[in-house]
Amino acid sequence: MRGIARAGFLALAWSSLLTGYVAAQPANAGCTASLSAAGTQTWRCDNGITIVAENGARFELKDANRDGHIDSVELSSKALLVEVPKKPGGNPFKVLTPQAIAAVRGTKWAVDVADAKTSVFVADGRVGVSRRSRGRGVVLGPGEGVDVEATGPLTVKTWGQPRVDALMARLGQ
Repeated sequence: MRGIARAGFLALAWSSLLTGYVAAQPANAGCTASLSAAGTQTWRCDNGITIVAENGARFELKDANRDGHIDSVELSSKALLVEVPKKPGGNPFKVLTPQAIAAVRGTKWAVDVADAKTSVFVADGRVGVSRRSRGRGVVLGPGEGVDVEATGPLTVKTWGQPRVDALMARLGQ
């Protein structure tokens, strides 16, 4: 009896943890989630996209073209690490935040939303970043990042190892 109660508790705890991450997920996004010991959540999608969410991140998986596969994420707080396989042509995968849009066709990058700022860091590949209000964007390469605020220039910088390590640690990397 004790084992059954414990299993029920674990199922309830698992369910509450999963619902704490995603505000709303399309019914048929083709993704499954798993929790890690570090408290991060990893979404693996049938189109090859992998998303690692920081503990407590608030985001929504989107399927804008309604083909049953996610094609973007709306992130409102904390950080995500996104890996998108290279694919020829087609629309780029996007992460949308209150301040920025980060779009790629194949790469690995992190997006972090805090206060009134979005930070984007590229581990592999190239990522285009622009403000939600459009305007001129920038392209980031491996090791580069940009902080997007309401005003001011988008300045591409090589991130120092301490900043990279701190962000990746939050993502269980």
